[in-house]
Amino acid sequence: MANPPRRPVNPMAAAEALFKPVAKKIVLPVRETPAVPHAKELVSIRIDRAVLEHFQADGPGWQDRINDVLRAAVQKKT
Repeated sequence: MANPPRRPVNPMAAAEALFKPVAKKIVLPVRETPAVPHAKELVSIRIDRAVLEHFQADGPGWQDRINDVLRAAVQKKT
């Protein structure tokens, strides 16, 4: 009876086979509704400097003012 070879025929192929990624399906959670109703979400957006300065000119609360303007635009569209 013949003994199997101690080393693989192609060491590079054997090494690559060890490190091949396992094909797994990535299941992303579906966020249909927020965990807390009417909660605000933290986002990052790019706004023109002039627009930002306009809303910041009135002092604190500028993010709420931007949100109010965007809400009004959405309600006007629907």
